[in-house]
Amino acid sequence: MTKVPPANHGAVSNLTLRIVLCALFAVPGLAQSPPQKPAETLYLQLGQAGLDPSRVYRVRDASLNRSAVHLTLEDGTIAFTQDVMGRITGAFFEGEGEVLLSPPNEVERRSMGLFTGMAILEEHFVTAYFRFNDDLLTDLKPDLRASDNRQEFVDKWNKTAQNLAANDAMRLLLSFSASLPTSGPSPAASASPPESPADRFFRARLQGTKLGVFDVTYDSLATEQVQAGQGRTADNGVTYYDVWTSFSPAIDTAPGSGQPPPAQAETTKDWLSIRDFQIDAEVQPPRQIHARARLHVDVHESGSRILLFELSRFLQIESVTLNGNPVEFIHNPAVEGTQLSFRGNDLVAVVLPQPAQAGNALNLEFVYGGEVLAEAGGGLLYVGARGTWYPNRGLVMANFDLRFKYPQGWTLVATGKPADTPQEQSGMQSSRWVSERPIPVAGFNLGKYKEAKIQAGNVTVETYATQVVERDFPNPPIQPIEPSPPTDIRRPPRISVVPQRPSPAQNEMTVGQAAARAITYYSERFGPYPYSQLALTQMPGRESQGWPGLIFLSSYAFLGSAEREQLHLQPYQIALQKSLPAHETAHQWWGDLIVWRGYRDQWLSEGLANYSAMMMLQEKDPAAFRQIMDRYRKDLGEVNKDGIAPKDAGPVTLGLRLLSSRFPQGYEAISYGRATWLFHMLRSMLRDAQVQANGDRRPAPTDELFVRGLRKMRERYEGKSITTVQLLDLFAEDLPPALRYEGKKSLDWFLDGWVNGTALPKLELKSVKITPKGTSAVVTGTILQKDAPQDLVTSVPLYAVVPGRPPAFIARVFADEEESTFRISAPAGTRKILLDPDQTVLTAPK
Repeated sequence: MTKVPPANHGAVSNLTLRIVLCALFAVPGLAQSPPQKPAETLYLQLGQAGLDPSRVYRVRDASLNRSAVHLTLEDGTIAFTQDVMGRITGAFFEGEGEVLLSPPNEVERRSMGLFTGMAILEEHFVTAYFRFNDDLLTDLKPDLRASDNRQEFVDKWNKTAQNLAANDAMRLLLSFSASLPTSGPSPAASASPPESPADRFFRARLQGTKLGVFDVTYDSLATEQVQAGQGRTADNGVTYYDVWTSFSPAIDTAPGSGQPPPAQAETTKDWLSIRDFQIDAEVQPPRQIHARARLHVDVHESGSRILLFELSRFLQIESVTLNGNPVEFIHNPAVEGTQLSFRGNDLVAVVLPQPAQAGNALNLEFVYGGEVLAEAGGGLLYVGARGTWYPNRGLVMANFDLRFKYPQGWTLVATGKPADTPQEQSGMQSSRWVSERPIPVAGFNLGKYKEAKIQAGNVTVETYATQVVERDFPNPPIQPIEPSPPTDIRRPPRISVVPQRPSPAQNEMTVGQAAARAITYYSERFGPYPYSQLALTQMPGRESQGWPGLIFLSSYAFLGSAEREQLHLQPYQIALQKSLPAHETAHQWWGDLIVWRGYRDQWLSEGLANYSAMMMLQEKDPAAFRQIMDRYRKDLGEVNKDGIAPKDAGPVTLGLRLLSSRFPQGYEAISYGRATWLFHMLRSMLRDAQVQANGDRRPAPTDELFVRGLRKMRERYEGKSITTVQLLDLFAEDLPPALRYEGKKSLDWFLDGWVNGTALPKLELKSVKITPKGTSAVVTGTILQKDAPQDLVTSVPLYAVVPGRPPAFIARVFADEEESTFRISAPAGTRKILLDPDQTVLTAPK
């Protein structure tokens, strides 16, 4: 995904993270299914659990320990909630308490410190709301005493407890669904197995004395079981959920532990997989869609009763059937804050009549409809639920068979390859699109388009654009023209010229040609284009997305040179807009053919797609390439009114956590800007080290090692997901000696310091001495690395200046302290040594 920067400035999902955030912020809501169904009744009870006057106690010096979360109830009153299916699921505390949470590694401690001012969370609180699926009352019983103000306490806090109960209803439904009554034939296993001992959930919403209201959660089913965070409204008026820390306590990331760092954490394998989708959809512009989605699901683990899917909150489910029989479902509204602003997705819980059995195949059918389209201009639509117009479980590879009906006069383009000739009947037309290989996501776009077609080898590139831009597209400023001096005493009025609104259709051939060039360029380096065709469709707004065989391309990408000049864009902004087709085309390889494993690896998709486009740009227009890279560097280091810079939001491996109230622009600055720089550093290091290994003083003729690593990535992981560590391990397989820090054939030093780091160091040369020695020279000196962590390791390129010749690369040297000495060989006649004259290292702006 790419967002076009505004004139004054330079996704799909992780389902597990979505469930955790949904538990924190969801507001209950049910689709219109028949009342009095067991799961719905349980869900409502969990979402409305109030305090029980018979369970109000005084508590003193009590401890609650859930994994890395430690709470102390020093003195106060606690009331437990009413039973739900014979279980106590919540409690409310008022008094004096303290929470202690210590993140396990430097990345998470820095993140915690950014939001709280302390690396370890240690905060006193005065109220707390607890939600849990274990026997917390028994744990606290030795420290509980009778209370003499039971009803008064319940009257004071019951409404608050009931309001907060809704937030965790869906998560607790997952835990207690095994106790729901079963229907249909009994499976081979027990019809009502006990809840899994591995399922443990505990959340505390605390009113801190200094930090305000925040959450601390332990969820054994989450990929990262421990999380702390807070909802907060930024200066721009948007509410974000700031994740202070998130980690798995089972992974020890202390130095020397031999365990994986944060970027290596992998998501838990899903207990089911969707083999294929068959979707029939009728689209009625400008708003409506009505669809029937059939999913073929394979079960890999037994025991679960609830299947969670994502589906837009603007779509109303009419029915869900399993193997032709109606089943119960609950449609839960979208999360608020950060996730809503980024996606606006919902969760749908489908209740199985029996526990799922490993090896079984489930045939599910969803019938639903609603308003997920909006008209942005004449014949230009916006599909607001691009990733959630059908029920899915995030980025999973599956086959898609899509059939659409839509009015005549409109053009519909979808992922996949047209399988049938479009038919027309009774004012409607139909088309069918079938994926050529398993793909992670499917979508469509609809508009009154003009079409242009071009070939890139055997790949057909089609471009679809309308004659108009969206209504809220910025108008170029009116240009007054001063007339010639008057010939008489009467001065004629000033003449104003109103620029014409852009017409994207006029420039669609240029856009298609840019994508075609990108396909040719990438295919030569990364392997063949994965599909037989590519469609680029105009989309209103600044955001673009590259999906398998289908690109949603911002109207800004269709501007001509004169139209960009009228908007007074800066040169780097113009270069970025021109590179948009190449960037989104690169996602056909990075993000669509190969997906990221977890949120900590999402930067690979955006950074690699962006850098692929930058490689093209560097060959065609080196000056524009440098303008963009310099702007990325500047954006990272530009401090705000609070004296902090976007680089401080965290490393690229924090993914969507970078989008926070403190850094509304942090995600773009780091996941695009820093990520692009990391790939540029890696490519430059490999190129130089190859030259150094060959003993050749001339520049390397090709990027052989960098391209080889990416081709390996393509060959080994196509159709699969990849982690950050797996990618770096690919490059380490052919790592030249000059990049082997401490002699190790590994890029761990780059992972630890640069990928999991935030530094923008300053590099300088000091005490350089050049001593002639036969047919060469010996150079000694010191590299100063300032404003950097003490353990940051940087590969620094050094160049020799010989009179009458251009500067020549001579060696890569590791700087691993504030002052690092070196001794290298240089050509005879060397008069001066330059440090990174081509600016290939991400350093602080000068």
